[in-house]
Amino acid sequence: MCELFGLSSNRSVALTISLRVLARHGGLEGPNKDGWGVAYYEQNDVRLLKDAAPASESEWINFLESHRLRSPLILSHIRHATQGTRIYRNTQPFVRELGGRAHVFAHNGDLQGFRDAADLELGHHRPIGETDSEWAFCALLHRMTDLWLGTAGVPDVHERLARVTRFAADLRPLGPANFLYGDGDILFAHGHKRKRADGAVAPPGLCVLGRRCAPEVDPVAIGGLALEAGEQDVALVASVPLTEEPWQPLGEGEVVALRNGRIVTAGPG
Repeated sequence: MCELFGLSSNRSVALTISLRVLARHGGLEGPNKDGWGVAYYEQNDVRLLKDAAPASESEWINFLESHRLRSPLILSHIRHATQGTRIYRNTQPFVRELGGRAHVFAHNGDLQGFRDAADLELGHHRPIGETDSEWAFCALLHRMTDLWLGTAGVPDVHERLARVTRFAADLRPLGPANFLYGDGDILFAHGHKRKRADGAVAPPGLCVLGRRCAPEVDPVAIGGLALEAGEQDVALVASVPLTEEPWQPLGEGEVVALRNGRIVTAGPG
């Protein structure tokens, strides 16, 4: 299955080893050879880099590490194609505008019968490619549209979480439905189940790691993140643990909302 990675921090972070570790899952240590992408939030917009080539062979990984792009909110995806050909338009994360800001979505799983699902109406949103993941993203944006267009500024986080949680519950009967969704303010993470090496499909689908970094900590020693000076909160979300630290699995169906490197609220799991 695909590999997901997300980061939320109260300060801008430059990904180094963590992205390289994730890339090794995309063709070297894992089976995911069908493309990759990473979205770096810059206030209400994103810098998006994607490639349909295997992440372990992509020169864009070297570009990212040499340029050390920084962001307080990052979403990344390494693809194992189950629906849709290996082509750029089917490569994640996907980005759309809603309410004057970029919304980003990445999914890990295989949703069967998604085009006929009554709960996945698209409204005015349309996919560019052929994947179940992009269809699901458009359906999520349809559910969020009136909330974002009917509110001056950023909608209440609890209202957003409630809608994301209901949406996740509607996805789960179709198949594994782990996803990351960012709106520039919150990183939402939904953990479901994923296919394991023995072929079984079971939870957890995502795991979370929280860090609180003291000002005196050497940035090189913090397991793959280059941090700005000063006290920092960082929350990482990944399909599988990327370091030897105590990552916490999300419960089956659990949704967490991350802001500034901390969990601000969570839905049932």
